[in-house]
Amino acid sequence: MAERTKYILDENDLPTQWYNVIPDLPEPPPPPLHPGTREPVGPADLAPLFPQALIEQEVTAERYIDIPEEVLEVYRLWRPSPLFRARRLEKALGTPARIYYKYEGVSPVGSHKPNTAVPQAFYNAREGVARLTTETGAGQWGSALAFACAQFGLECEVWQVRASYDQKPYRKLMMETFGATVHPSPSELTESGRAVLEQHPDSTGSLGIAISEAVEQAAQDPDTRYALGSVLNHVLLHQTIIGEEALRQFRLAGDTPDLLVGCTGGGSNFGGLAFPFLREKLAGRMDPVIRAVEPAACPTLTRGKYAYDFGDTAGLTPLLKMHTLGHDFIPDPIHAGGLRYHGMSPLISHIYELGLIEAIAIGQQECFAAGVRFARSEGIIPAPEPTHALAACIQEALRCKETGEEKVILTALCGHAHLDLPAYAAYLAGDMVDNELSDAVLAESLATLP
Repeated sequence: MAERTKYILDENDLPTQWYNVIPDLPEPPPPPLHPGTREPVGPADLAPLFPQALIEQEVTAERYIDIPEEVLEVYRLWRPSPLFRARRLEKALGTPARIYYKYEGVSPVGSHKPNTAVPQAFYNAREGVARLTTETGAGQWGSALAFACAQFGLECEVWQVRASYDQKPYRKLMMETFGATVHPSPSELTESGRAVLEQHPDSTGSLGIAISEAVEQAAQDPDTRYALGSVLNHVLLHQTIIGEEALRQFRLAGDTPDLLVGCTGGGSNFGGLAFPFLREKLAGRMDPVIRAVEPAACPTLTRGKYAYDFGDTAGLTPLLKMHTLGHDFIPDPIHAGGLRYHGMSPLISHIYELGLIEAIAIGQQECFAAGVRFARSEGIIPAPEPTHALAACIQEALRCKETGEEKVILTALCGHAHLDLPAYAAYLAGDMVDNELSDAVLAESLATLP
């Protein structure tokens, strides 16, 4: 088919294993450290937060992990997800580049997040856990975990960053429809939240604060565990089903990407698409440039320091070696709530330090312009987060227009914006501003690194 638009795998082609990139790296990433002893953490240190199966996946040296059939059964509600050739965007740009996007907005909550929420809920339920606590920014992760908990009979309690809680009321309603209890963060329900509100009564919150509240609640109840939607190794492991499917779909298309682009907040969407392609690159079977794109208001890879830091504001989590803006960093309330985390995945930070990927930062006005351009050609209104990747794709496609290069570009469209339309309203009304992180604010935040 000369003008094929989408490449769809049959359910029988659904990958049955997740891919762990660590065994294929030139050197392993630094270990997480205990916040008290500063020694590498062991399984016993993580047991109050995670079930044994996820702890094992966090530290495994196995290259592939079998996906349980109970998880595959839920995955089949929407997986395999489609790979699209963005022919109409290519035409609108007048570019010779070929643009593909892996679309994760077909999931029950409209994003890639259920790829890890479902297995996390399954493993917790299998070990007898009754309730999961978590944080969420834009609400995509909280919605995904609420959905997953409903599949396996778990209670779900979510702390949503106050800025997003106010901006995106329908996310709260979605979580509650799936059965979750939702609190704005910082809240009066935890010591961590009360400490923030005492100093900053009007705090717009941060993912670091919300993590502190969720972790505090989980640690106090033996029937409760904590679930994280990004950053950690086991989360990125689960997301690799995206890239594994995309590789099979590129074989259907008879094409090979020259550039892979993904938005990065904590790193799960980016790692999920990129890691299987990185495996192929390290094996010499293809050679794509792999580019991470982050918001200029929260530029962890491009301006953060590679250092050990807490994953949360209160210092309750292990110390992670990652690109960080400092665990006290409070980002501006930009509309891409899922990208407002102070630290980058330790695994992606390590791969960046190895020189295997590159990173750029883009302001939100350019990103939303790209989102509108994409919507008017391809018909999907992208969530604020993947507009960052789309902006970078458009930059590259326009360069190809100038040079005549027929470059193949792949990106992860990790979700739609049906519940993020107030962000587009602000952009279309001309009320959106670019928040550039100042050197003074960054220096103040980095000064608190442990």
